[in-house]
Formats: sequence, structure tokens, C-alpha cells
Amino acid sequence: MERDERPPSGGGGGGGSAGFLEPPAALPPPPRNGFCQDELAELDPGTISVSDDRAEQRTCLICGDRATGLHYGIISCEGCKGFFKRSICNKRVYRCSRDKNCVMSRKQRNRCQYCRLLKCLQMGMNRKAIREDGMPGGRNKSIGPVQISEEEIERIMSGQEFEEEANHWSNHGDSDHSSPGNRASESNQPSPGSTLSSSRSVELNGFMAFREQYVGMSVPPHYQYIPHLFSYSGHSPLLPPQARSLDPQSYSLIHQLVSAEDLEPLGTPMLIEDGYAVTQAELFALLCRLADELLFRQIAWIKKLPFFCELSIKDYTCLLSSTWQELILLSSLTVYSKQIFGELADVTAKYSPSDEELHRFSDEGMEVIERLIYLYHKFHQLKVSNEEYACMKAINFLNQDIRGLTSASQLEQLNKRYWYICQDFTEYKYTHQPNRFPDLMMCLPEIRYIAGKMVNVPLEQLPLLFKVVLHSCKTSVGQE
Repeated sequence: MERDERPPSGGGGGGGSAGFLEPPAALPPPPRNGFCQDELAELDPGTISVSDDRAEQRTCLICGDRATGLHYGIISCEGCKGFFKRSICNKRVYRCSRDKNCVMSRKQRNRCQYCRLLKCLQMGMNRKAIREDGMPGGRNKSIGPVQISEEEIERIMSGQEFEEEANHWSNHGDSDHSSPGNRASESNQPSPGSTLSSSRSVELNGFMAFREQYVGMSVPPHYQYIPHLFSYSGHSPLLPPQARSLDPQSYSLIHQLVSAEDLEPLGTPMLIEDGYAVTQAELFALLCRLADELLFRQIAWIKKLPFFCELSIKDYTCLLSSTWQELILLSSLTVYSKQIFGELADVTAKYSPSDEELHRFSDEGMEVIERLIYLYHKFHQLKVSNEEYACMKAINFLNQDIRGLTSASQLEQLNKRYWYICQDFTEYKYTHQPNRFPDLMMCLPEIRYIAGKMVNVPLEQLPLLFKVVLHSCKTSVGQE
């Protein structure tokens, strides 16, 4: 299924403050791409499919939706299959705000994650059939349902089993089952779980539904699009740093990249009167205006790139249409972060979501929140320089794996050029941080993953998503 990659439509640039915006009559409807949210769950080639005729006659044992096959031991739909896999792989610990007996149906399954996972376990979904590396394709050691005791279910639901597993591996060292994410951590790459270990206590201004969700995050294994990552040979932490100089050509190209950037503060007004209550429609309109300005800056940036004349207009258009969301996200978390997590955070603080908005918030949106908070902390820790930002942006933009390109090999060469230039610069500038360059590069696939997930978050949920992310990040940094 093709994803809608069109740039956001918004109110355009303009003056006035958020408190005096002319709000739209109603929020635009969520994009209709021919699928619903739960159908975005990854398709595992290792699961057993059911033919169309038989599938029509079967229903998911968890929520009653149309079943698509035998997934992790039981007949289930794509939505519940994906939810179960994410919950187990990411070691999620949920909470039920009611009596742990919520109704599970196609329309209500997203309202209580605790009861949904509980029913998955009670109906016999086999968590050991999930591949330990988190990749598609189940481990079909047992194709039937499994029956586990109430005590074991309680250990899983409370997170006790996950803690016991973590203690086991920390006491016995690595095993042959380590995931790509774990191998990345071996090179001093902090995992999201360790970076946000205190997130359970993060105060979300009354958002009890979110408070206990910030656990069990893992860096996704989406590193293939950067072809040089695992061939990179960094300095050994045991070796003393070597004095070196920066290659003149590297310096010149980095200077050209930085000169192409508009590093001036964003011009979209983000000031409102004291005491003004921001509505959902007004906050959405402001987010659209910011997206418009950030997108316009990316288009202007392309025309100033040192390799602008080396590629065709068709390839530039294809690259921009596929990466504009990633470029905006990268810039928001780095060079414009003071405004985004300052002025915009102040605006979102004056927006109060309704109970209905809280209850209808999707799993997709929750995952985006978790990963954005992790990525913000990672960038805050690294304190990315303008030179590194410019290189990261160019590397992300020069993605030769995008469909429809006419000169993929040329793009690969350009990608490698700026890859090695960025490596040269970081090793010269940050001699005592031998893992800084791979740490920076590891952030790029995470940005791509988050940008892809944000496309699937319903538009009306974006104001709440930004409120939670900005409030949580601003609060946690203020407590440091």
C-alpha cells in the first residue's frame, strides 16, 4: 500500500498570534489511504494465512474483527497480531483505569491496552513464537495456542517477567539471541529504555493514561538504508585519542552545507495572551503554519546545495517528496529546538484536551510519543552542532533506496561523500568522543521510523500528541 507523502496543507504564513488565529470550522478528516490504523501492523511471512473465503467466516478471538490467519498460535486479526508483537517486543507495561474487565471489540479495542494484552494471553497467544530480534517472521516452534497460569500472566502484565529476563542477561552476559538493537548498545549506544528509565515518574499535567507508558522502548532495526553503518570502524575506547587535522576539502564542503541552511529563528508567531485557552482547532492551525514554514525552508535549502546541479529535477522532487517529513523532524529536534520546546510548548500548555480525546488516542500515537521523547533526550545529550546537523540532513536526504530515482548510483556516491565528511569532522572536533559519529548516524533511522509512523496518526490527535511530547521533554530537561 502506498503511503500518502503529500506535504501538509495549512494556513500558510501570516501574522497574528495563536490566540487570534482564525480557526478552521472543523479539523480536516484523517487521510484516507485505503486502510485503517490497525491494518498498518506488520505482515509476518512466518504466520499462517487464511484464504479469503475462510477468513470471511472467521473472527478474531481477541476483538471479533475479521481474522486474517493463525498468528502466534490463535486466529486473530492484523491489528491484534501487531499489538501483541509490539507489546511483547517492547516490554510494555500497561495500566487499566477501570476494573481490568474492559470490553474488547473492533471499535473499543484501542481504549484499554491492558485488557487487550490480557485477553491476548488468556486466549493463548504464544509470546515465544515472536522472533527475539523483533523482525518479521514468527518462530513457528508451536503453532497452537498456549495455556499459561494466572501467576505467569500476572508476572507479564506487571512487568516482573521482563525485569527477571533483564537481570538474567545482565548476570550471564550476552547470548546468541541478541537483537540488532542490543548489538548497537554494545558500542556505547544508550538504549531508549535506559535513557528514560525515570519516565514512570514524569508528570504529564494530569495525563494519567500516559504516565506509565514511557517504558520498554527499543531502537528499531531499520538501519539498512544507511549502507555504511556496520562497516564503520570507529576508534576503540581503549586507545588514546589521536591528534589530527581536518581535511581542507571536508572543511570546504561542510561550510557550503551550513551556508545553505536558514538558521534564523522561525518566523511563525507562537505568542498568545496570558490566560487565553487554546482550542484544538487553533493549535492544529498553528502546527500547520509551522509545517508550512519548515517545508518552505527545505525547498529553499535544496536550491543552495553544493550538488544541486549534479542531479536532475525529477530526482530532487522525488527525494523531497519522500523525505520532507524527516527533514522537518530533524530540524525541529536540533537547530529549532529552543523555539519548538520553548515557545510552542508554552502554547500547547494552554490547550486542554477533552476526556474523549484522551480515550481515543491511538497505539500508533503512543508509540510516536515514546520514540520522540527518546530522540529528544538523545539529541539533547549530544548537543548537535550546526555542522553535524547539516551533514546529517544531507545524508538523510541523499537516500538512494527511494523508488522512482533515475540516478541511484550517483546518489549513493554523494551519500558516501557526506557520510565520510561528517565522520572526518566529528573525529576532528570531538576527539574524546570516539562513539559520537555512530551515535549521530543511529539517530537517522529512528527519525525515518518516527516520520513514517506520524503519517498514520489521525490529524485530530496531533495537538494532543505535541502537547504530551513538548510538556514531558520540557519538564524533564528543567529537572536536570
